[in-house]
Amino acid sequence: MKIKTLLVSLLTVGALGASATALAQDKGQIGISMPTKASARWIDDGNNMVKVFKEKGYRPDLQYADDDIPNQLAQIENMITKGVKVLVIAAIDGTTLSDALQKAHDKGIKIISYDRLIRNSKNVDYYATFDNFQVGVLQASYIEKALDLKAGKGPFNIELFGGSGDDNNAFFFYNGAMSVLKPYMDKGKLVVRSKQLGMDKVATLRWDGAVAQARMDNLLSANYGSARVDAVLSPYDGLSIGILSSLKGVGYGTPKMPMPVVTGQDAEVASVKSILRGEQRSTIFKDTRELAKVTANMVDAMMTGKQVPVNDTKTYNNGVKVVPSYLLKPVSVDISNWKKVLVTDSGYYTEAQFK
Repeated sequence: MKIKTLLVSLLTVGALGASATALAQDKGQIGISMPTKASARWIDDGNNMVKVFKEKGYRPDLQYADDDIPNQLAQIENMITKGVKVLVIAAIDGTTLSDALQKAHDKGIKIISYDRLIRNSKNVDYYATFDNFQVGVLQASYIEKALDLKAGKGPFNIELFGGSGDDNNAFFFYNGAMSVLKPYMDKGKLVVRSKQLGMDKVATLRWDGAVAQARMDNLLSANYGSARVDAVLSPYDGLSIGILSSLKGVGYGTPKMPMPVVTGQDAEVASVKSILRGEQRSTIFKDTRELAKVTANMVDAMMTGKQVPVNDTKTYNNGVKVVPSYLLKPVSVDISNWKKVLVTDSGYYTEAQFK
């Protein structure tokens, strides 16, 4: 009887210990608000963050807003009501969340702006992203090299596309690219026949490939009757696909009319396949697994009273404050290095995905 009682006691203590361990591992709920599932990139971001937050003992609440601003606002307000510890937000429109973020701040909820900077709010605590100015530099540098502009070749015709005007990143991409391209424009080595320059002219709302395709159709019909377009600055693979469809529609991509140099970003599978077919020329790889890890480390540091990892405290002014940031490094990818960067070195994709 004594042995039986002892065993029951030991089992009870063990169960309590296991329960205590489980409780100790539950560090609270983290709200993750993503803009859309329309891009494979954002699906990967969400999945990666869920994985790393669970590994660190947090309960992630992942929501996608389908590129609908009121929907994202409602989802964030619901997360605030549920009492999340931290909000990680990739905003559709980084200027529309100020009131909700004030509510979150008043409840002691920390806020991390994820990849897209949330503007006009003093309540953004940190920003996790890639070096977005450098993304534009890499895209433009690819055009510079492909056209041999440094050797004085030209003039060449180029058209410019920007991202969504409500996404702060779009301005960094464009400005980074123009830091490389504008000197050649000033020398007459690059010519924008449409004369459409500046984000007010070249922005593509919601990063919509169909909108980019329609604009490219108009540019070609209005400005390139007998002239050839030699390069197209595209900041994102989803836009590049639309731009390429427009170009193919008027005969580009044949031996007599080779494709212009068309850039991109995010190394989406469809665009890497396009690169392998000799259509799109380059893209930018951003390892979102690393961004998820950085974000989780920021959250964990905030929740445990440690120093939050940042490597930039000067660049990202959201209109109210300079937001302490962690910037990751983007990588340019083309036909020469796609396998090494995307498969061999990073393991982000398998080679079979590009068959």
